[in-house]
Amino acid sequence: MTTSEPRLFVTGATGQLGRLVIEALLKRVLADTIVAGVRSLESAAAEDLRAQGVTLRVADYARPETLAEAFRGIDRLLLISSSEIGQRVAQHRNVIQAARQSGVNLIAYTSLLRADTSPLALADEHRRTEDALKASGLSFAVLRNGWYTENYAASIAPALAHGVLLGSAGEGRIASAARADFAEAAAVVLTTDGHDGRVYELAGDDAYTLDEFAAAVSVLSGRTIVYRNLTEDAFKAALVAAGLPEDFAALLADSDMAAAKGGLNDTNRQLSGLIGRPTTPYRTTIAGTISGTAAQT
Repeated sequence: MTTSEPRLFVTGATGQLGRLVIEALLKRVLADTIVAGVRSLESAAAEDLRAQGVTLRVADYARPETLAEAFRGIDRLLLISSSEIGQRVAQHRNVIQAARQSGVNLIAYTSLLRADTSPLALADEHRRTEDALKASGLSFAVLRNGWYTENYAASIAPALAHGVLLGSAGEGRIASAARADFAEAAAVVLTTDGHDGRVYELAGDDAYTLDEFAAAVSVLSGRTIVYRNLTEDAFKAALVAAGLPEDFAALLADSDMAAAKGGLNDTNRQLSGLIGRPTTPYRTTIAGTISGTAAQT
């Protein structure tokens, strides 16, 4: 792409995944072909994107009046799922409707691994969004993202502090990958052809139990960390006691219980196939997290 008219749009571009998608796109296309959707043009995160030569446009899922103009001239759009659980479907429909009005040629949507059959409570809003995409008449691709390794890596610091990693996933195997791996997959779909109508089940090449995850933390940190498996209610209570909001604690506990049922495992290696390389080993993410934790202490 060499046109100065922006053609690729990333919604939620200042979020954790969105920033990584922009980074991956900049390795593939010219900056002036990329538009970053942001809630505010004045935020520090938006300024960082602007400094990279990316065009910024206000695109707020909850303010549909911002969307049609934001999507003007866009060829392919990445709809990163909203973080506002319970409001996602309405917000996603706002984006889909505006994309149709603005003549967007293809929407790629970040869904959930096996959303059509997943035991995770999170899956419902993803299923309904996928249905909205199918009914829209637009060309689309569905990126059913599995778990980010960073989701569990966030528990490393408290595990190091207390010597225990808590969860309720039992012996369930988790085929996670680094967030950057999923971001690269999105960049591939936005910048290459042949994805219309495709549904990708994206997960890491290797899977682990939380007991194995804790063992890896032990080896890489040089400290003994044990995994303690709790009931869903007990894990939720522990998360709330640690300061997490009750709704978010309930979501994490439900996700772990779903993992115990195989909801976060996958062996098809579609993610590594899409990005053309092995996914980031979970031990690599653990090592990087431990290094970062040590640097902050």
